Amino acid sequence: MPLPPDQVFYVSAPQINEWRDADAAVIVDVREQNEWDEAHIPGAILMPLSTFDPTQIPDPQGKHLVFHCRSGRRCGLAAEIAVTAGFKGVIKRMEGGFLAWSAMGFESESD
Repeated sequence: MPLPPDQVFYVSAPQINEWRDADAAVIVDVREQNEWDEAHIPGAILMPLSTFDPTQIPDPQGKHLVFHCRSGRRCGLAAEIAVTAGFKGVIKRMEGGFLAWSAMGFESESD
């Protein structure tokens, strides 16, 4: 099922970093626990695709809702699961995923 073009958008890592710095984004990381442990975006919420439950998507409360994964594929699958399950909000996908984030030198942390 193609995703509705008015509900799911690609957004660049620099734009998402600006939103994060301004506390204007809720970032959902759909990678797996081992990937998260290696490095993740500070303040992101881990919701691995393997156990992804669209009913647990946090309410962004007026902020941008951003999904990301390693390279950009799994966040699309998570968006598709969410939309298919009836999620009505707008979802931004990080273009290039965590690889793009890291390549730009943006802040990350590890567990």
